[in-house]
Amino acid sequence: MDESETGLRARLVDVGVELVTREGVQALTLREIARRAGVSHGAPRRYFPTHLELLSAIARRGFGELAERARVATVDDATAPPREQLATLADVYLRFALDNRGMYELMFRHDLLESGHLGLRDTSLPLFGRLVELVALARPDVDARLVAGALWANLHGIAQLWGWGSLQLATGADDFVPLLRSALYAHLGAEA
Repeated sequence: MDESETGLRARLVDVGVELVTREGVQALTLREIARRAGVSHGAPRRYFPTHLELLSAIARRGFGELAERARVATVDDATAPPREQLATLADVYLRFALDNRGMYELMFRHDLLESGHLGLRDTSLPLFGRLVELVALARPDVDARLVAGALWANLHGIAQLWGWGSLQLATGADDFVPLLRSALYAHLGAEA
């Protein structure tokens, strides 16, 4: 691919990122992305043979941003106890989800993505791997992958329900941090 083709490919993804950020997953049609990128509706197929591949490239950007936020937040936290590191990682995850609702939805809609293409799994799995590592350090007596999966599902539920306003209504909370602490307690037990 020459530089102009690489530029158009990147522009299509940039337009998709902007579109999902402003209008949500439902707005991510090939035709609309092409229109906003200023190319014919068939042009994206030269770079992304399927709609799923374009969506996957857009989601990859979201995973990259989430990973970078997690890296930045946890650099200073590397010597903290595993539970504190988990709390930091979970807080970053929830804030990303709430600040980027359209992208967040796309990132975890594996029914819309081809995660084996474009290195999407390589971008998405390390964060879960870090979650597993920290759970294993905090709770060496459990199957860390299962507990990390349950914790992740709990965080995902908090993000969704908070974003919809349901948890505020049900709990009277005005901040998700107490819910995050409760989730950590539920999956990790009391602090030592």
